[in-house]
Amino acid sequence: MPEETKKTAMQRFFQDSVVLPNTGDLIEGNVIHIDAGRVYVDLPPYGTGIIYGREYINARDLIKKLNVGDTVSATIVEQENEDGYIELSIKEARQALVWGEAEEIIKKKTVLDIPVKDANKGGLIMEWQGIQGFIPASQLKPEHYPRVEGGDKDRILEELQKLVGKVLSVTMIAVDPKEGKLIFSEKDPQKQERLEVVEKFEVGDEINGTVTGIVDFGVFIEIKDGLEGLAHISELDWGLVEDPRNLFSVGENVRAKVIEVKDGQISLSIKALKQNPWENAKDKYAPGKEVEAVVIKFNKHGALASIEEGVAGLVHNSEFESPEQLKSTLELGKKYPFKINLFEPASQRMTLSYTGEKK
Repeated sequence: MPEETKKTAMQRFFQDSVVLPNTGDLIEGNVIHIDAGRVYVDLPPYGTGIIYGREYINARDLIKKLNVGDTVSATIVEQENEDGYIELSIKEARQALVWGEAEEIIKKKTVLDIPVKDANKGGLIMEWQGIQGFIPASQLKPEHYPRVEGGDKDRILEELQKLVGKVLSVTMIAVDPKEGKLIFSEKDPQKQERLEVVEKFEVGDEINGTVTGIVDFGVFIEIKDGLEGLAHISELDWGLVEDPRNLFSVGENVRAKVIEVKDGQISLSIKALKQNPWENAKDKYAPGKEVEAVVIKFNKHGALASIEEGVAGLVHNSEFESPEQLKSTLELGKKYPFKINLFEPASQRMTLSYTGEKK
C-alpha cells in the first residue's frame, strides 16, 4: 500500500463524522496511485477508494488510459472493506453515465448517425457507446424497408443485409439497462405528425405523385414529402400485368386514386382513373357468342385469353383431355376461336370454350 494512502487517526476521525454515500451511488475523485492490479482514488471527505480484483479486470481497458491526477467517476461497490478502503467500480459508473445520456437523448429526440453492424430476420443491429442496439424492420424508412411480398423471412433477411455497413440517421426510442439493450428508429421521430398527414387523405382522393420504388407486387408512389403509398400490381392496369417494371420507371410522374387509408398506410390505384374496359364490353358480348381471343397466360387452371384489351377469360383445363393438350393446342400470343360460356362484367368474370381443332 502506498504511503500517501495510509489512514491517520485524524483521517479516521473525520471519516467517521461524515455520512458515506450508499452502495451503488456515483462518486467522483482523483487518481492518487496506480499499482499492479490496483487503482487508488482520493475521495474527500470520505477517505480513499480502491479499484481492484474483479472490478479492476472488468475495467482494464479504461484503466490503461488513466494517469495519476485524473478525475474519475465511480460507483460504490462496498462502503468500507476489511482494509478500510471504499471499494469502487468505474465500469459500472461509466455504464450508469451512458444510460443516463441515452435517456437524455430520447427526451431531446437527438438524431444519431450510426453504422449498421449486422442484420437478422427482424431488423438491423448497431452499436452506440459500446451498447448493442436494434432497429426493428417496422422502424425503417420506406426506402430501406424490405419490400417482400408474402413476408418470406429469408428474402427479408437478404434485403436487410444490403444495409450492413451503411450509416443510418436514427433516433433512440427505448432503453433497457437491465437487458443492456437500446431500440432505435429510422422513422421520423414526429410519428404523430405523419399519422395526421396520412389521415388528411380520404378514399376517392386523386393525387399526383412520383414513382419511388418498383417491386414484383406493385409500385411505391411518393405522395408528399417522403409520404408513400402503394399501388398493388392488381391496381396498375385493367390488362394483365406480369411485371410492373414494364409499365413504370422510378422518377416517373403518375396520377392515382386513394382506395384505402388504414393503420397509417395509403393504398392507391392507377387503373381506377382509366376507363374500365368491362363497362364497354357488357353491351358487346354475351354467353354463347363466338369470339376470337389472344392467349396471354397459362396458370394451373388453364389459359387466360383476351377478347380485347383488359377483358380476358379462362379456358379451363377440362375443355381438353389434359393440361398438356391445352398447352400444345394453344400458344401464347396467338389468336384462336372461342365461345363465351360465362360472362359477368360486373364481377369481371368470363369463361371460354375452344372451338377450333385440338391437337
